[in-house]
Amino acid sequence: MCSLFGIIDYTNSLTKFRINTILSVLSEECEIRGVDATGIAYNSYDRLSIFKRPVPASKLHFRVPSNTHIVTGHTRMTTKGSEKNNINNHPFFGIAGNTKFALAHNGVLYNDESLKETEALPLSPIETDSYVAVQLLEKSGEVSVDSIRSMAEKLTGSFCFSILTGNNDVYLIKGSNPLYMYECNGFYIYASTKEILDNTLKRCRLKGCVPVDISPEEILKISPDGNIERSEFSLNRSFSYYGNYDHYLYDLYNCCYDDHTQGSYENLIEFAGYFGLTEDDIIILADMGYDESDIEELLYHPEELKELLEIYRKEWAEYEYFKENNIG
Repeated sequence: MCSLFGIIDYTNSLTKFRINTILSVLSEECEIRGVDATGIAYNSYDRLSIFKRPVPASKLHFRVPSNTHIVTGHTRMTTKGSEKNNINNHPFFGIAGNTKFALAHNGVLYNDESLKETEALPLSPIETDSYVAVQLLEKSGEVSVDSIRSMAEKLTGSFCFSILTGNNDVYLIKGSNPLYMYECNGFYIYASTKEILDNTLKRCRLKGCVPVDISPEEILKISPDGNIERSEFSLNRSFSYYGNYDHYLYDLYNCCYDDHTQGSYENLIEFAGYFGLTEDDIIILADMGYDESDIEELLYHPEELKELLEIYRKEWAEYEYFKENNIG
C-alpha cells in the first residue's frame, strides 16, 4: 500500500534545516510502503503548493521554504493510474468553494467509477481511484468536517486521508487503514505505521514524543495553533462492487503472495499463530490491503485487530449471501 506522512509545527519552533531534515528522513522511512512516486503539499506566502514526482522519496530532495511550518506528504505504490503520468500521483489539488486544498489517500477505493455516475462528477484525465474524494469535496462547495464526513461515508473501500487547506488546517481521516501520530514538544508528526514513526524519531534523535490517539472512523481537524477537534463518521460497508469483487481479491492475492514475498508471509503466518491468528485471518487482512508491516503492528493492538476481522468476516458473509441469491 501507500503511506501518508506529515509534520505540523504549530509553535513554529523548527528551523528550515530541521524541518527539511525530519521531512527527508520521514519520507524515506515511508518507502517501505511505496516507491513509485512521492509528493508533498505545503503553504508558503499565502500560496498552497504541491511538489510531486514519480520517484522514490530518497530521490526527491525536499527543500520547503523557511516560512513553511506544516507539510503533508505521500509515498505511492501504484494500484490504479500510472505513476509515470504525474497527475495520477498524490497529493491532489482541489478547490471547494473558496478553499484550496491538497488531498492524499492511502488505501483502495472500490466504488469510484459508480460514484462518478451517481454523483454526476465531471470527467477528469486523472485515473487514480483516490481522485473521486477530491471531486466529492469540490461538489460540496466547502472543506469542513461535515463535507468530509459526507465524502467519507459515500466511499467503499479501505482508506485514510490527509487534507491540507490553504488556511493551514490539516484534516486526518482514519477509515480502516492504519494511521499514527506523535506530539513532539511543539509539533506533531504522523505516518501510516508506528514503525515508520519510531524509526524516524530514532534517526532524527527526537525525544519526549508521546502518542496521539486516532481511532477508526474518526476525523481530526488540526488547526495551525495545534488545537485538535475530533469528529466521527460511519464507514460505508455496502458491497456495491459485488460484480468485481472476485477479480479484486484475485489481484490482491497475486500482489501479496507472489514469489518475492511468499517466504516472508509464511514467516508472518507462523508468527501470528502465537497470537491466536490463523492463516485465513492473515489472508483476510492482506485482502483488506494491509501489508506485512501493518499486520505485524496490528498483532500488538488486539482490540483493533479483533474489530477489523469481525467487520470483514461479516462483510464477506453478506457478499456470499448476495452472490448466492443473485442480488446486486
